[in-house]
Amino acid sequence: MGLTREWYNLNTVGLPQKVINTIQSARASSTRSLYDCKWRVFEEWCLQEGHISFQCPVGVILSFLQDLIDKHRAFSTIKVYLAAIAACHVGFEGKTASQHPLVCRFMKGARRLLPVSRSLVPLWDLAVVLNGLKMTPFEPLEGADMKHLSLKTVLLLALASAKRVSDIHALSVHPSCTQFAPGQTRVLLKPNPAFTPKVVGSCTPIDIEAFPPQLVSSGEQQQDLLCPVRALHTYMDRSKELRLNDQLFVSWAKPHKGKPVTKQRLSHWIVEAIALAYTSQNLQAPLGLRAHSTRGLATSWALFKGVSIQDICAAASWSSPLTFVRFYRLDVSAPSVARAVLGTLLSRDSTC
Repeated sequence: MGLTREWYNLNTVGLPQKVINTIQSARASSTRSLYDCKWRVFEEWCLQEGHISFQCPVGVILSFLQDLIDKHRAFSTIKVYLAAIAACHVGFEGKTASQHPLVCRFMKGARRLLPVSRSLVPLWDLAVVLNGLKMTPFEPLEGADMKHLSLKTVLLLALASAKRVSDIHALSVHPSCTQFAPGQTRVLLKPNPAFTPKVVGSCTPIDIEAFPPQLVSSGEQQQDLLCPVRALHTYMDRSKELRLNDQLFVSWAKPHKGKPVTKQRLSHWIVEAIALAYTSQNLQAPLGLRAHSTRGLATSWALFKGVSIQDICAAASWSSPLTFVRFYRLDVSAPSVARAVLGTLLSRDSTC
């Protein structure tokens, strides 16, 4: 899992194989795979144009990037292509291709020509989804099958923690990583010690307080159907017999039953849970659902309910409030929405 062209460049300098492996390990395997894919596109383009990809002049690189702009590629996509080229190109006078003055000015111009836009309105309604999680097929929780129990648990955990899917994927059932307080009043979740987060040092433990029981009409107490601690404890108890390792979320389906699920599958679970919450109420699920949307929606509701932006950034592992404001904050203050959300997951002080 390395960039072959980059390996050749480093090998030409005379570096030992082990040193090259260590240098290439600075990037995650998924990043190296992505860069390798983008570099191959650039290689093919250079071949068609009659240029040597790893030694071409700066004008060739700029022409390729301009071609991407003409094809209406997003600015973020162009940045990935440039990063891949910078990793494999020999560079100019001791600097990488991305550090060349003309490339820097070109990217500033591209940023102005291709402004980053995002929707400020939530793609899906939190009230609708939370209401759906309190109904069939998610409840009663004890009688739900493993599929729907898994879907509900991972969605509640994603909303309660505002963590990345990769952070949730790294959670473990090992006693040193998952600790329930007496009476299941709260739970502390830590990632597998071998896990390397996207931002080193950003993966903080998840501490969730259980929701107190609710009073029903008869005066009896009933467990809160949206309590993530209840869902997590039930899931761990039900999955105990089928799991084959310590990863928190495992597959329920053959032939992978009991095996750890991938990050991609975990993302699919979150999307499926949101869509099923809609369809179980005879509502059409919104198009374009993404698992990552839970971070923006959860933190935006937390801010609307009075949680400080410092606490929100600490929970979501953002080093600066600017990240939340620029990329994740959504407008959830519309009166019709606010009135509809009663007793939502994020209305409690323990959310973040």
